[in-house]
Amino acid sequence: MPEQRTAGSPGEVFKAFLMLGLTSFGGPIAHLGYFRSEFVERRRWLTERDYADLVALCQFLPGPASSQVGFALGLMRAGCRGAAAAWLAFTLPSAVLMTLFALGAARLDAPLGEGLLEGLKLAAVAVVAHAVLGMARTLCPDRRRSAIALAAVAVVTLVGGPLGQLAAILTGALGGMLLCRTSSASAPPIAIMPLSRRAGHAALAFALALFVGLPLLVWLEAAPWTRMLDAFYRAGALVFGGGHVALPLLESAVVQPGWVSQEAFLAGYGAAQAVPGPLFTFAAYLGAVIAPLDDPLLGAGVALGMIFLPGLLLLLAALPHWNRLRRLSGMQGSIRGANAAVVGILGAVLYQPLWTGTVQGSAEFLLVLTGFVLLGVWKAPAWLVVLILAAGGALLPA
Repeated sequence: MPEQRTAGSPGEVFKAFLMLGLTSFGGPIAHLGYFRSEFVERRRWLTERDYADLVALCQFLPGPASSQVGFALGLMRAGCRGAAAAWLAFTLPSAVLMTLFALGAARLDAPLGEGLLEGLKLAAVAVVAHAVLGMARTLCPDRRRSAIALAAVAVVTLVGGPLGQLAAILTGALGGMLLCRTSSASAPPIAIMPLSRRAGHAALAFALALFVGLPLLVWLEAAPWTRMLDAFYRAGALVFGGGHVALPLLESAVVQPGWVSQEAFLAGYGAAQAVPGPLFTFAAYLGAVIAPLDDPLLGAGVALGMIFLPGLLLLLAALPHWNRLRRLSGMQGSIRGANAAVVGILGAVLYQPLWTGTVQGSAEFLLVLTGFVLLGVWKAPAWLVVLILAAGGALLPA
């Protein structure tokens, strides 16, 4: 039997996560550390074992792992309203900042502003390079998973576009199922969520209906709003490994069709490193820049909601079945392989278009190298590195 926990209120959940949304810099791994300190050690909302198991589940699923963990913590504490409060409070601060940046970025047309945007793009290169290295150490620790990552690079390079990325993830999942199986039959059963199987089935059906129905809607009526809904939902549904992995998917979704320029895309991604909270709020910036009906605020809200929606629906679908799924060695092997493939995809996008489209000379190279060393050796926070490289970029025109 699961241990009894004191029920909380949505207001309590909102206040706790709002403070984290204002102060949680450092990316998804750092966010999970903040959550553990706040909700396991200080507030004691759940046990260490339950928290570790919840994190493992969210790492298995597509979507932003830290936001999924926060959503589940809110659900456990105060039901559906608590889940909504947790997501909104943790996401809102960075979403507002990214939307404001989108509204002000168009005014940065002077040489100083252009240099600032160049510095933000260089910061994006440094942050992604650091993320690739860190993820490779964690997700490709052996020869088999390193080979899967290399195969993913080959698939993305040869096929290209969103189809190549999807093919690489599927190839990685199949390779992991065959090569990375381990036994976890001894894992003890737990019950961490008050959610019925019927609710889980409904969430899964809704997620699949959107995944299939939105492309059909685009085919029937290629209006700007329907294409935008499909693009951001599909990007959120295919992300494994955290916010950085959304970069190639979003780049394919908004840059290749010509909705957002490569320069504006990379500048926004660089700015996203300087704000707290989930990196997925980069979608709010993109939605405000696209603004199909000349309504940036509505565009930001729609893009933000659609990119988070599939990951949260899949989490709701998986929670009632987690005790059984976590024992399947084939499932765990598939996720290991998919995560290794993600490293390969991110490595490919680091080269093209990030490096080839941004680092054009020795000054740019020096700034990227400075950011990489600050992140990897000096352990500087990402927001500080972004500010330093933005200042350096502002000096480039001189």
